[in-house]
Amino acid sequence: MTEDRAVTPEQPGSQWYDNEAGPLVRPYAMTGGRTQPGSTGVRFDLIALVTLDTGAPEADADTALGPEHRALLELCRTETQSVAELAAGTDLPAGVVRVLLGDLLELGCVTVSRPVPPAQLPDERILREVIDGLRAL
Repeated sequence: MTEDRAVTPEQPGSQWYDNEAGPLVRPYAMTGGRTQPGSTGVRFDLIALVTLDTGAPEADADTALGPEHRALLELCRTETQSVAELAAGTDLPAGVVRVLLGDLLELGCVTVSRPVPPAQLPDERILREVIDGLRAL
């Protein structure tokens, strides 16, 4: 005699993304459905540099920050990072990282600076003349 088991069909979307990846978390779930970094007025270019501010909470502090926010803070704790480096370090899309950085900027946890554009850097010829002048002293 065989035992009959009731087989319930799985509902669409209830499966794992693959056996090793675990459940798939959509980017809009991490950002609360937001696609823009907030009202700070700061542009988060991929080359924008993010530095940890002195008022940033510790990683194990009991705050309202999500795990993705804390991961960004931990990456910035060791050194200044670009937005592209943070996206790679957290394995998150750059758009999601921009929104999360906007949250951290509004909370005063990070500061953002932009590198000097190449057009505003001094000409190499001028720098060589300055060096030659200093050597002449």
